[in-house]
Amino acid sequence: MEYCKVFLKPKKEESLLRFHPWVFSGAIQSINGKPEEGDLVEVYGANGQFLAIGHFQIGSIAVRVLSFKPASIDEAFWTERISVAYELRKILRLAGTANNDTFRLVHGEGDNLPGLVIDMYARTAVMQAHSVGMHMARHQIAKALKTVLGEELQNIYYKSEATLPYKANLGNEDGYLLGGEVEDIAVENGLKFYVDWQKGQKTGFFVDQRENRSLLEHYAKDRSVLNMFCYTGGFSFYAMRGGAKVVHSVDSSAKAISLTKKNVELNFPGDPRHEAYAEDAFKFLENMGHNYDLIILDPPAFAKHKNVLRNALQGYRKLNAIAFEKIKPGGILFTFSCSQVVSKENFRLAVFSAAAQSGRSVRILHQLTQPADHPVNIYHPEGEYLKGLVLYVE
Repeated sequence: MEYCKVFLKPKKEESLLRFHPWVFSGAIQSINGKPEEGDLVEVYGANGQFLAIGHFQIGSIAVRVLSFKPASIDEAFWTERISVAYELRKILRLAGTANNDTFRLVHGEGDNLPGLVIDMYARTAVMQAHSVGMHMARHQIAKALKTVLGEELQNIYYKSEATLPYKANLGNEDGYLLGGEVEDIAVENGLKFYVDWQKGQKTGFFVDQRENRSLLEHYAKDRSVLNMFCYTGGFSFYAMRGGAKVVHSVDSSAKAISLTKKNVELNFPGDPRHEAYAEDAFKFLENMGHNYDLIILDPPAFAKHKNVLRNALQGYRKLNAIAFEKIKPGGILFTFSCSQVVSKENFRLAVFSAAAQSGRSVRILHQLTQPADHPVNIYHPEGEYLKGLVLYVE
């Protein structure tokens, strides 16, 4: 098949020769043909050397690379890539275990499939496209998924309305590509939870905090726990299993609080240790007393673009400063940033400034990141987005 050809300016091929999976619009000299957004294009150096094939898109990232060798991007291609990703999850002992049926199967550039995310919840795959090219290929990808997973997969829900470029005018395409309405209870490390993949945030649950929730469980015994920005209550029910005295979950969304209560009830029916509050986080923190000796701060991304980075860092500083001021002596603070544009250094500096402001003695116990089913492509360090610190506050 003949593809449109993208030719780069002299010396702009260096990042592709280092296997970075993006071509920026500023690196392009000329385009042979008139590709539509989402079309497959071939990329060539100024000397005519073939460099890559990938999805064309409008914006600063002009091409997301699928292969650095000539390749047919067909069902066999998707099957091979998904099969490699699935084998890795088996090596990680995430796929095919009774104790855990929740994991990320495809993590974009980390699995050499830029623009595609697939999360598994029991026998349901939730697929999310972050590029028009992946959106166009969704039916082929769904077939490949079924080929690789076989009977382990009963449903595929496509959820990309909020992640596709809004200027592409693709309309609302969310819905089942395979199967239909199903039981929405999944299992993570032996704990059960409801997943709202149709109306919930992201794919319905924050799979990336699994190992950090496990770590929290080890610190929870006999502590009074505050889970801020709780969403569906993941950290809360791990804290309860860890033997916490009391667990309070807070989120500004009444819907999230309702789901948190359902999840706690699913694992600990009638347990009086848990209370949930639908309230603004900053307001709750300002008004609360010095009642907690384990606090989790896991806010939504404060910065999605570099132009709001300064404001985001101020937000992290303010949030952590209140926690340092209010946490009991001997308390433990789990604090996170999931903003890709906030570097580890920036986040740590914001938390350091908040600690200094409080005047308290603070020690770092753990430095946290995303789990292995959210791998970072070594040629694409931008894929490391989740940063966390576990701090001991005297």
